[in-house]
Amino acid sequence: MSNPAARSSRSMDMTTGPIAKSILLFSLPLLAGNIFQQFYNTVDSVVVGNFVGPEALGAVTANLPATMMLISLFMGFSSGASVLISQYFGARNEAKLRRTVHTSVVATLLLSIIMTGLGIILTPVLVRFMNTPPEIAGLAVIYLKIYFAGLSGLMLYNMGSAILRAVGDSRRPLYFLIFCSLCNVILDLFFVIQLHMGVAGVAYATILSQFFSAFLVLYVLFRSRESYGLNLREMRIDIELLRHIISLGLPTGIQLGLTSFSNVFVMGYINSFGAGSTSGWGAYQRIDAFTVLPVMSIGIAVTTFVGQNAGARNIERIKKGVRASLEMGLGITVLLSILLFILAPQAIGLFNKDPEVLRFGTLFLRMIGPLDFLVCFNQCYAGALRGMGEARAPMIIMLGSFVFFRQLYLFIASHLTASIYPIALGYPMGWLLCSVLMYLFYRFSGWETRLNEYSF
Repeated sequence: MSNPAARSSRSMDMTTGPIAKSILLFSLPLLAGNIFQQFYNTVDSVVVGNFVGPEALGAVTANLPATMMLISLFMGFSSGASVLISQYFGARNEAKLRRTVHTSVVATLLLSIIMTGLGIILTPVLVRFMNTPPEIAGLAVIYLKIYFAGLSGLMLYNMGSAILRAVGDSRRPLYFLIFCSLCNVILDLFFVIQLHMGVAGVAYATILSQFFSAFLVLYVLFRSRESYGLNLREMRIDIELLRHIISLGLPTGIQLGLTSFSNVFVMGYINSFGAGSTSGWGAYQRIDAFTVLPVMSIGIAVTTFVGQNAGARNIERIKKGVRASLEMGLGITVLLSILLFILAPQAIGLFNKDPEVLRFGTLFLRMIGPLDFLVCFNQCYAGALRGMGEARAPMIIMLGSFVFFRQLYLFIASHLTASIYPIALGYPMGWLLCSVLMYLFYRFSGWETRLNEYSF
């Protein structure tokens, strides 16, 4: 029998106590962290949009699908590691918990080297593939090459944070992110306003801030004496556990990667309407991201909640937790959607006051924002299924909805009309299908029986 995993005052045991309170308390630091993460992405856009110009705004905001496409496999890997760590933590299996933590960090170091090289090499191809307007393309290449050069900082921070969150510690990743977000703001203003470095300045500010956050989270893990702490003598890969992490995380990584690849095509449709549409879409995405951040944070919390309770084999508690998370997510998302619908022009104007940017950005925000509530269903159910080790079903459902269905819809819509309105609805149509399918799988797949038969 394995030694029981140590419980520190910083970790959170979610197998006991009030359910909604546990999920909410765990979600709040995640939400604050996500807000600051989004905040420093948004500051990049606000600074270049106001101090450089609309083309620079488009260059910074239009690259999100390209960056996500390359780092999505790693995001799946970190998700798989987080699920496995939370399950071993819930099952009190200290030996496997430690080996999983060290395997995850070493593998992250190796993956960061590979993905940095791929990103730099593929940057010009990605920019052309997205049908980026000529006046934006050169700036987009500059931004992406610098961003990919600093990718290892982002990856190490995300893995270290995933380890801490898996054992219930969502506060310290938040503190690190707040500090690094403030650093990013200061560096943005210094590089762009004082040194006049333009798009390159915000790119350097971003990667330097990411390296700061990576250093802080690794420092905490190496200094920790808890069961999940890092030790140089144990820094090796356990092949069996690596395979297990991959089996849990690869479906999520494939789903995220192909979805991001699909979004590159979506960006191509948006870019075909001109630079104003590109910049307006970028501003819309930066703003709308704040609407879905609460439910995204709740979805991450549900993964940890379900993972720990799966290790403890508490089926009824899992069901109550999923229901509570969905109710919280819906309530918050609807309220934020109403607020942004009313303030859409003012929100877009924070980025750039060019008439075309304002027109397109307001259009996107008011068309798509009221449908953000659909995201609540797919995020909560997908988070729950991943927490119990059911990673393949969310992958298949999301690929079918966000890639194949969305691309088919956009292809048909673009050939039936020259209007941007049906193109803008491509995202919500995919959310709707995904939410329906995710609910049906959660409700009728019989995951309860499989979970009782699983050996942790």
